[in-house]
Amino acid sequence: MQSEIILKMEGICKSFPGVRALHNVDFTLRKGEIHALMGENGAGKSTLIKILTGVYQRDAGKIDLEGRPVHPRSPQDAQNMGIGTVFQEIALCPNLTVAENIFIGRSRDNFVHWKKMNAKAAEILDSLGIPASPTQELASCSIAVQQMIAIARAVDMDCKILILDEPTSSLDEDEVQKLFALMRQLKDRGVGIIFITHFIDQVYEISDRITVLRNGELIGEYETSALPQIELISKMMGKALSDVSAMKKQELRKSDDSVPVFEAVNLSSAAGVKPFDFTIHKGEVNGFAGLLGSGRSESVRAIFAADKVTSGEVKVNGKRVKIKSPLNAMKQGIGYLPEDRKGDGIIDELSVRDNLILALQVMKGFFRPLSRKQAEEFAEEFIEKLDIKTPSTSTPIKSLSGGNQQKVVLARWLLTHPNYLILDEPTRGIDVGTKVEIQKLVLALAEAGMSLTFISSEIDEMLRVCSRLIVMKDREIVGELSGLNLSEQDVMHMIAQGGQS
Repeated sequence: MQSEIILKMEGICKSFPGVRALHNVDFTLRKGEIHALMGENGAGKSTLIKILTGVYQRDAGKIDLEGRPVHPRSPQDAQNMGIGTVFQEIALCPNLTVAENIFIGRSRDNFVHWKKMNAKAAEILDSLGIPASPTQELASCSIAVQQMIAIARAVDMDCKILILDEPTSSLDEDEVQKLFALMRQLKDRGVGIIFITHFIDQVYEISDRITVLRNGELIGEYETSALPQIELISKMMGKALSDVSAMKKQELRKSDDSVPVFEAVNLSSAAGVKPFDFTIHKGEVNGFAGLLGSGRSESVRAIFAADKVTSGEVKVNGKRVKIKSPLNAMKQGIGYLPEDRKGDGIIDELSVRDNLILALQVMKGFFRPLSRKQAEEFAEEFIEKLDIKTPSTSTPIKSLSGGNQQKVVLARWLLTHPNYLILDEPTRGIDVGTKVEIQKLVLALAEAGMSLTFISSEIDEMLRVCSRLIVMKDREIVGELSGLNLSEQDVMHMIAQGGQS
C-alpha cells in the first residue's frame, strides 16, 4: 500500500507581484505514508499547500490525484476531493460549540439534528481522547484542545490526504503522542499525511519521507531514516548550521552587582499562577521551564502586568515600584514579546513600520506622535539590523512570513531600549535559520548588559541560551537549575518529581 502514489505534483510554479514563490517544484505522496514537508519560512511550503487546497491557483505544472489530473478551485473543492487540512492558525468559531465546529458547513439540508450531531461529536472526542464536551463553547477550551478539535474535524471528513500544518505547536508531550498515535492509525488505513512542522525531532519520530524546499525550489526528497538531522538542517538553510551550543554561554554571567535588575516577591495574578519570588541580574539570561499549562506564560505576564496583579512587591534596580499595567512595566524599562504572535503581537493591517514603532509610540503617548521621517528611519535601521525580509517598510505585516513577523515584534521592543526583556516562545513556528539568528541575538544582547527571560517549549533550545532555569509545574515554581545541573534530564526529573529529590 505504501508504494502506491496517491498524489503527484509536477513542475508547480507560482509568482506574486515581485516575488517568485515556487519554481518547478515536484512533490509526491504515497498511500499510507507520513511525508514531512520541510523548509525555512519563505521556502514555499505554505504556497505549495495552498495550491493543493485551492486557495491559490498555480501558474504552471500539474496535479494528479489517484492517477487523475485535478485542479482544485477552492478549499471546498479540495475538501470534496478528499483533501483535509488543518492550518497552523486555528480556523474555528470560538462562539460556537465544540460539536458545531466539528460539523459546521457539512449539513446537506436546513435542519440540524442536534441530538445526533452531539452524540457523533462525543464519539469522535472520546475516540481521540480530547477532553471537551460537545456542547461547551469552543472559546472555553484551551488552545491545545482547540487545535485537537480542528484536527478531529479534518479527520472525520473521510479524507484521502490529510495536511497538518504545525499541528503540535500548542500541544504538550502527552497530546503530541496522542496525535501521533492517531496519525499512525490513519497511515495504516492508507491515508497519505503531509506533515509540516518546525520540530525536527518530531519529523524523525513520525515521518517516513522528507521533501525539502528552499527559496521556492525543490532541494530533494529523502527517506527519513537515510537523512541525518544535521544534513536536513544544512539543506534547509543552504549552508552549514552555526553551532549555537558552541557559544560561550558561561560568559553570560550574573553581574557582580548585588542589586538585581528586577525582583519580585510573592507575585501572583488573576490568571491563577501561585505566588512566586523571582530575580534577574544584569546580563543574565534565565528561563521558565515546564510543560504546557505549567504556568510559564502566566508568570511572565504577571511580571509585565499583562494580567491583573493580585499580590506581590516589585523592585527595579533595588527601588520599590508599582507595576499595575503593561505601560507601567514599559516605563520601568521592561519589554515583553508575547506567546501569541497573531493575537497579541502583530496588528495585521498595519505596515511593518507602524508595527515596529508601536511600543515606542505608546510610551511617548499618542498626542506626541513620531514624525514620518523618524518612524521610517527606525524601521529601516531595524530591518537592516535584524535582516527582516520585507519589500518595504510600508508592506502590511500580514504579508511577511512568520519568522519575519516575529523579528518585527522583537525590533519593536529593542527600539524602546529595555533593561529587561521577556521573550515568550520567540521561536515558535519559525524556521531553523531564524531560530539560530534569534538565539544569537539573545546572547549578544545579554553580552551588552541586557537582562532577558527566555521561554521555549523546546528545552534543548533553552539550554543553549539560558544560564539558569526556573522550573514550573501546575502553575507553581518547583525549583531552579543552573551550572552542571542544567540539563534536559535534570529539568524533566524536576518536573516529574515536582521539585522533590
